[in-house]
Amino acid sequence: MRIGTGYDVHRLVEGRRLVLGGVDIPHPLGLLGHSDADVLIHAICDALLGAAALGDIGQHFPDTSAKFKNIDSLILLQMVSQLLHDYEFSVINIDSTIVAEQPKLAPYITAMTANIARIMGIQPNQVSVKATTTEGLGFEGRQEGISAQAVVLIENKI
Repeated sequence: MRIGTGYDVHRLVEGRRLVLGGVDIPHPLGLLGHSDADVLIHAICDALLGAAALGDIGQHFPDTSAKFKNIDSLILLQMVSQLLHDYEFSVINIDSTIVAEQPKLAPYITAMTANIARIMGIQPNQVSVKATTTEGLGFEGRQEGISAQAVVLIENKI
């Protein structure tokens, strides 16, 4: 068994879509990044890569590469899933938290969970997506950005 943690943050800006967990969320601001800036998926990717001791998301998908410009982060998660499969790891569970003052994310959690489970080839009950605020404190509270954290448990099948 191996445990991995991941963390990501992106700035909120005008003129970008807000994508979390592969779900387009109506909001006047979106996350700035080289890809679609999906902080939830990025945190999960880092947690999975870390648990398998395979580096980090920046190493595999550098923001200097035109190949990953505006890429859907679910594609990145699929690539990480394939990498884990290649190294004969299986996912036991994924636990994650999105930190955002606005918008309220509860209506989108089920779709996010389903997206992650589908891409990873696991059951939705192996994926936990939670959302919280900071009660107006910090950059998330000031609505300057959104962050996400993830913890994963994987096992080597060999």
